[in-house]
Amino acid sequence: MNRPGEWSRRRFLLQTAKFSALAYFGSSQARSSVIEASSPDPQAHHVLMLGDWGTVSDLDQQIAVALAMKQWCSDYGIKPDALLMLGDNFYGEMPGGVNSDRWLKQFEQMYPSSSFPGPVYPVLGNHDYERLRGNKVETQLAYTQRSSRWSMPHRWYTVQVPKQNPLLTIFCLDSNLPGSKGLDPWPWSFVMTKEEHEQQNKWLEEQLNSPRSTPFLAVAAHHPLYSNGIHRDNRALIEEWDLLLRHHQVDLYLSGHDHDLQHLEFHGHPTSFVVSGGGGARLAGWNTQPTPRGWGHRVLGFTDLELSHERLTIRHIAKNAATLYEFSKNRADAPHT
Repeated sequence: MNRPGEWSRRRFLLQTAKFSALAYFGSSQARSSVIEASSPDPQAHHVLMLGDWGTVSDLDQQIAVALAMKQWCSDYGIKPDALLMLGDNFYGEMPGGVNSDRWLKQFEQMYPSSSFPGPVYPVLGNHDYERLRGNKVETQLAYTQRSSRWSMPHRWYTVQVPKQNPLLTIFCLDSNLPGSKGLDPWPWSFVMTKEEHEQQNKWLEEQLNSPRSTPFLAVAAHHPLYSNGIHRDNRALIEEWDLLLRHHQVDLYLSGHDHDLQHLEFHGHPTSFVVSGGGGARLAGWNTQPTPRGWGHRVLGFTDLELSHERLTIRHIAKNAATLYEFSKNRADAPHT
């Protein structure tokens, strides 16, 4: 039995050995591989997450991942409590702002309430900050007022899942920090202001210092702190948030940005780092081989976070609705009581 608060190390090591070789090859080989993964529990609570989905040039890939999400839910009788959208929600222009037909085509119809009845919680990615026609940040904030599911009340905010007797608290953050190396805007984009940055930091520390009300705690933002993908580790965000994650025993850090699926662990660190950036945008290359820091795969797909009172399970799912990888993490006694 695992120690409280420890991810399933044996399962992780077995799957890392099994998949480390696959990460060197193309996705066709990975799709043809089968693992002995556990079946999701339809009676448990589920949050489906994906980042980098609102593509312009690769719409067929977004459609493929969305269909896989529907198939996953249908095959296992899952009614997700929520969708967590991990940034780069809309690449390119959105003519008409909240009236853009992209809302219908790439959100409402792509992820319909018939398959995903729960609320949708987005965070902002760097492409959401593109300054093209209009302001996509303000557009996404404004769409909350007219949508029954899109729920983005601020650039940073708190959600709890499920709504009744919640098991997980998620602090949704804006990682587009001003003046950060690696986050500097393109000529046609911008980032949050210094004042917004200071406000978010103050808010986050206040939230983390508050007594916990759920067994599990997660932070979600677009940019990873640590990544084996093409964008590598982000020194600015590590300096900004890593000590907070450690000090407050945060269970998960959830992100996108790298167009792949990853899970990273570090000895002595309480936080598991999950990247789910395979929502549809064009796949990017690898910077670092996945081992020994964790598992990773350059593949389209999404992630299922399954919640119970005693355990959370993360499953990375490919665009054929097959489980590529999973790991579990038990409830920690001390910080969660």
